[in-house]
Amino acid sequence: MPPLVRHRQNLPRFPAVGSRLAHMTPPLAFARLCSGRVHYAWTVLALMFTATLAGVGVRTAPGVMIVPLERAFGWGVGTISAAISINIILMGVLGPFVTGFMEVVGLKRTIILGMMLLVAGTGLSIFMTEPWQLFLTWGLMVGIGCAGSVGIAAEVANRWFAERNGLAMGLLFAATAAGQIVFLPFLALLAESFGWQAVALAAAISIGIMVPVVALLLPETPAQIGMAPYGSATVLHSSPSAGNPFSIAMTVLFRAAHSPDFWLLTLSFAVCGFSTNGLINTHLIAYCSDRGISQVNGAWVLAALGAFSLIGSALSGWLCDRFNPRILLFWYYSLRGLSLMVVPFTQFDVVSLSLFSIFYGLDWVATGPATFALTNEVFGRKDTPVVIAWIFAGHQLGGALAAFGAGAVRSATGDYFLAFVTSGLACLLASLLVLRITRPVLAVAPAE
Repeated sequence: MPPLVRHRQNLPRFPAVGSRLAHMTPPLAFARLCSGRVHYAWTVLALMFTATLAGVGVRTAPGVMIVPLERAFGWGVGTISAAISINIILMGVLGPFVTGFMEVVGLKRTIILGMMLLVAGTGLSIFMTEPWQLFLTWGLMVGIGCAGSVGIAAEVANRWFAERNGLAMGLLFAATAAGQIVFLPFLALLAESFGWQAVALAAAISIGIMVPVVALLLPETPAQIGMAPYGSATVLHSSPSAGNPFSIAMTVLFRAAHSPDFWLLTLSFAVCGFSTNGLINTHLIAYCSDRGISQVNGAWVLAALGAFSLIGSALSGWLCDRFNPRILLFWYYSLRGLSLMVVPFTQFDVVSLSLFSIFYGLDWVATGPATFALTNEVFGRKDTPVVIAWIFAGHQLGGALAAFGAGAVRSATGDYFLAFVTSGLACLLASLLVLRITRPVLAVAPAE
């Protein structure tokens, strides 16, 4: 494994005089301090990991707020789930266009604008009293603010890592899991002690803190601080794309849509969203509440899922740098499907929920790095950020269907049993779909 220390030829030429640090940009000055120790790509990865983690606090908050909102305003689970579904749909459908926007105006500006919109949406929601305000803040504003997160993560991994980009993407996906560990029990405790407004306020503060940090420490590209990507000796200079975000997103879509592999990836990742964001993230706490488990304890179950998912995602990224991601995805979806079909038949006691947290948690986010690795392999690094944003749109549509559908099933039948079994069967189908994704044809040198 290559060391984390940069190769000497990759070192930017910094002034020798320490006092000149004051005249450098913050990213350049910080890179100078790290010079010869750790490649700045790992600093960028840590920064994006933390920013993503804060964003997860926003994305997981609705699952904690369902019961308090139902009690405070008498809104039905179906109504609240519909607002969450809009959030999930917008996060996916707008993702390719936000990724195209990033290619035109820059990575850093796009991230900061999205974070500011999240602060505004969650902050304003504190004053809501009507369902349409829930749809406006947690549905529309949060959905737009979160859009493009996967495309941005793919751009960071490919832009800063010539090597180990699978591991980098795995760690960025792992931030989603880590966010649950950090935020869910805390948000559930806030909801139980102080009401849903405290949850909204905490989400707004967590994002607001990260805005100036990202503004100060995130360079646009490695070349901006005179550095090559990790694992490369070549400083790559790039300029913003011509055109507009819409044309960039649609042009890449038209190219990708001619490939059956694009549709296989999209459909399988839609099942991923159906079985994670839409079902577990949104409804597990409410399902636990139905089975006599308190909100706080239900949040701890989801947090435990996140803890093991953090391990699973990072391990999946490491495996994707070494093994066929198709085979990895086959096992991920198969094991997830089995776990979802088994859990409704358990006693929902400490033992069964602990086993589910471990088994399902290791598998939960592991599909993300493998799907990214396959997209890089099939479509190339240049198009991958926009292509995977389109694939993620399928993920979010699947999640929205499950978020609304599981809520409707629970309202109609009084139980989530049918939702869990259906999701499990869909995962087993996805495990077969990913095996159909073609391998790239390698050119064979003619015999002499």
